[in-house]
Amino acid sequence: MSKSGAALFVGLISGTSADGIDAALCRFDPTLELLAAHTHPWPDALRQRILAVAQGEQMLDLDQYGRLDVNIGACFADAVRGLLDSSGVNPDAVQAIGSHGQTIRHRIEGEHPFSLQIGDPSVIAERTGIDTVADFRRADVAAGGQGAPLMPAFHAAVLRDPSRVRAVLNLGGIANLSILRPDGTVIGFDTGPANGLMDAWCQLQRGEPFDRYGAFASHGKIDERVLRKLLADPYFLRPAPKSTGREYFHLEWLRGRVQVGAMKPEDVQATLLALSVRSIVQALRREAPDTYEVVVCGGGVHNPALMQGLTEALDPQPVVSSDLHGVPVDHVEAMGFAWLAMRRLAGLPGNLPAVTGAAGPRLLGSLHAAPRH
Repeated sequence: MSKSGAALFVGLISGTSADGIDAALCRFDPTLELLAAHTHPWPDALRQRILAVAQGEQMLDLDQYGRLDVNIGACFADAVRGLLDSSGVNPDAVQAIGSHGQTIRHRIEGEHPFSLQIGDPSVIAERTGIDTVADFRRADVAAGGQGAPLMPAFHAAVLRDPSRVRAVLNLGGIANLSILRPDGTVIGFDTGPANGLMDAWCQLQRGEPFDRYGAFASHGKIDERVLRKLLADPYFLRPAPKSTGREYFHLEWLRGRVQVGAMKPEDVQATLLALSVRSIVQALRREAPDTYEVVVCGGGVHNPALMQGLTEALDPQPVVSSDLHGVPVDHVEAMGFAWLAMRRLAGLPGNLPAVTGAAGPRLLGSLHAAPRH
């Protein structure tokens, strides 16, 4: 059946922390409205495997890759069904799903750059009965771009201030900044780790997937000598466009620079938190010292120690939650992929060449049709 009159889209994202699949049901009529949101948990064993693959700790043969692709796609489909069931919305009312997939590798340097997200979109379309747009990064990479970050275009659409420079800071496993200028120009890039290294260290030391309330870091002391070593990594000084992921910033990266065994575990955690804060602040001061306000979203918003560090380091610039601007902190990226799916079906480009470095605007995502009855 045709859904051409529908204005509902679902966005799906599991970020570099793989802490759950975020699903957002959005209406574009014509402005964006979040109707419902849902976070679907990963089975623990599958989450651990995703992280091991993303960090290069586990290699996949072709059979393993294929099965993981389908397994993840099935979990994404479950997330959509959970969202629609809880909100009482019939799948026939949804025009399309925008699925980011799960990033397992992002290698945009060298002769053959690529960015790989898995979670079979044909499985999602088949199991939900909804057309699915996926594989958003490839077209930008093929055009010479980084394929990331993709959210600055969405941030500009919903959070730009017409009179002042505003920065949007997403605190996922990796931190990324969008600098939104009143004249419409946008700068966007990954600054480096936000939660990813802290999560990995907390899992290793405490068997917990993240540092709840920042308590682990709060009991430690920052080692300034170690912090300087970490901040000396060339990535932090590279100009935009640039992007990164867990395949770069992981515990082996840390061990290659620091003798963590000679430090108290809580001091390592405190130093990793300081690394996130200072790399973000240095990037913002370098690229947009005239920023009036920093709008923060993503999982790191729930870490009081991280938020306190950012607020103190960025003073007198206000640091505020995206909630205050009508965009819920936990669902910004899922809403963004619903927006990108809407752009794809409307035949509109989804990338910002000034952000990614692509040769020009590109239509992002491939369309996977659901079965027609």
